[in-house]
Amino acid sequence: MSAKLDVVIIGSGPGGLSAAIIAKQQSKTFLILEKGSNTMQGIIDTYPKGKKVYPTIPKRYTDPFPVDELKPPPEKIPVEAYIEQAQNVVASNDLNIHYNEEFKEIEGTYPDYIVKTDKGSYLTKNIILGFGSNIPNDLGIYGEAKTVARNIENGEDYIGINVLVIGGGNAAADVVSSLSKIKREAKDDDTSVYWANIRETFEINKDTARDLGEEVLLGGHIKILQKAIPKIGEVDADGIDRLYIHQTTSSSQGNDLYLYQGMSFPMKNVIACIGTHGPSAIFDALNLQQITCTGAICKIAKEGERLLMLSDYLETNRDGIFAIGGAISPSYMEIGSDGMIKEKKHSNLIYTAVVDARKVMDKILES
Repeated sequence: MSAKLDVVIIGSGPGGLSAAIIAKQQSKTFLILEKGSNTMQGIIDTYPKGKKVYPTIPKRYTDPFPVDELKPPPEKIPVEAYIEQAQNVVASNDLNIHYNEEFKEIEGTYPDYIVKTDKGSYLTKNIILGFGSNIPNDLGIYGEAKTVARNIENGEDYIGINVLVIGGGNAAADVVSSLSKIKREAKDDDTSVYWANIRETFEINKDTARDLGEEVLLGGHIKILQKAIPKIGEVDADGIDRLYIHQTTSSSQGNDLYLYQGMSFPMKNVIACIGTHGPSAIFDALNLQQITCTGAICKIAKEGERLLMLSDYLETNRDGIFAIGGAISPSYMEIGSDGMIKEKKHSNLIYTAVVDARKVMDKILES
């Protein structure tokens, strides 16, 4: 085992890199563990190709980016360019990142934790959990696990076919916009991107809405399906797995008879962007305290979801173990200095992750 570190950072996203940069500036010893083969592997895996990246700052925040090296430029750039920016930051700062090394467990107590991976063990005083929240939610439809995509691996695969994108948030909007652009720029492709949401309204931020509006004005083939509910996963006469989207129901025809209107898509043409959930099972394994949302406890998280309990400085119930970024989005339970516990909104943005890192490192530097 190597010499004791000041902090082990799990994940090389914007928050993890920011924490490492601050640690290096303050002459603290650190190590970043990244289970993927690239910096920001989580973003690479989840962002659609060509998605624009903005330096978005939530309204309730007034401070500038605390780590300027990771601030996206004011002009919108594709995600590939932002990842290249991050890789240059890693190289110029000579950040200590162990790629293709997967975090497994934590042993010991503060200030002598042992972080175990599939390749070794590391003694450290503090640990930052910055591994994001990219476990996709299920539709709950038969056959989806093996056939329904969660993101775009190769947009060109969808040229010439009608595609169904399910979801009412930013991730779905990004996929819709990207696919529409690919189809529009392809020759002789008059097929459409159908965008379905279980609700009547869609919830997307202004930057995403701007990109989507631009695509529509340029002639994108986008068709909206409001109040569209995934109902049945079935196999048709040709042996193709299909997903039925139920959109409207007529009034009763008598004798408990109703007429349904909907559409049916091959599941291989469906992309489900219905959100992700946090790594609750990992938190359980680490003995980190969580609260289950019931009744009026939560306003943001859904009934039954479990939220991590954190201090003002994003410290868990185990001293010296912190959680940042997507791992605690879209909300967590904050224990205030007065002992009161309340749900706190936490936007899954680059800016928020960087602010988290600054806050945590300030606490670590004090100790």
